[in-house]
Amino acid sequence: MKFTKMHGTGNDFIIIDDRLEKFKGEESELAIRLCHRRFSIGADGVIFVREKDGMPYMKIVNSDGSNANMCGNGIRCFAAFLFKNSIINNSSIKIYTDDGVKNAIIEGNDVTIDMGKFSFSPEDIPALSDHEIVREKICVLDKSYEISSLLLGVPHTVIFYDDENEINVQEGAFIEKYKLFPKGTNINFCKVVNKDELIVKTWERGAGATFSCGTGASASVVCGDRLGLLNKEVLVDVPGGKLKIKIEGESVFMKGEATFVFEGEINYPFEVTGKKLYSIEEVCGENWEDGLDEIEDEWE
Repeated sequence: MKFTKMHGTGNDFIIIDDRLEKFKGEESELAIRLCHRRFSIGADGVIFVREKDGMPYMKIVNSDGSNANMCGNGIRCFAAFLFKNSIINNSSIKIYTDDGVKNAIIEGNDVTIDMGKFSFSPEDIPALSDHEIVREKICVLDKSYEISSLLLGVPHTVIFYDDENEINVQEGAFIEKYKLFPKGTNINFCKVVNKDELIVKTWERGAGATFSCGTGASASVVCGDRLGLLNKEVLVDVPGGKLKIKIEGESVFMKGEATFVFEGEINYPFEVTGKKLYSIEEVCGENWEDGLDEIEDEWE
């Protein structure tokens, strides 16, 4: 199996050209195996290049095997992969995703994505609420948070903070599964530098703490604009680099690099070595999450 390793501001992906749909139905198992950072290639997710309705189709699966409708950093890498491999020869590309058709423009190492429309509607997120979740207070494990939630490709919850000592990105593991969100939510911890600059650290549903989340950076700027904390064009600092986010009307545009890391080939079907990839529950016990507060957080 040939693959390409790429990243967008540190959010890394394994990209597989599967236009023949050789791996259809095996996506989840492949993602779990290939994304393991000790026993395989390692990544936050796997992107399968396919075709749908006459357009290139981005099928993305998280490292835990769950599907993602959309991924901001992933779609930049996807567009750059198409262009580099002459699958598409135009620098302006329409890409089919499970969140609809997205437009990408390639400019050198940068890719700009029209992320589409956002929604604060609880039905769209989805969230179990009869009103928009904006500056709503919740309590998780005896700690209070003020959250705002919206859909931008995937569900996002945004938390603004002033003191970095107040927040540990690992707390997102608990907020992700809060009772308001039947399908879970991504968590973005945000600190406003000024109205034109924002620091964002994200806990991604299905991948955990990542160096960057494109939809998360975009959703955070939308939320900051809604709350009067940010302007409509903002530079977002994430642990893996910088993204430029711009709001125009009801649409959001994201601009950032897409970086090729290496290409390779891995045996498939996978060889049986007699070794088992244990789940974290098997290694640490069912209550493994209780020890998260003891983990050193490399994003601090």
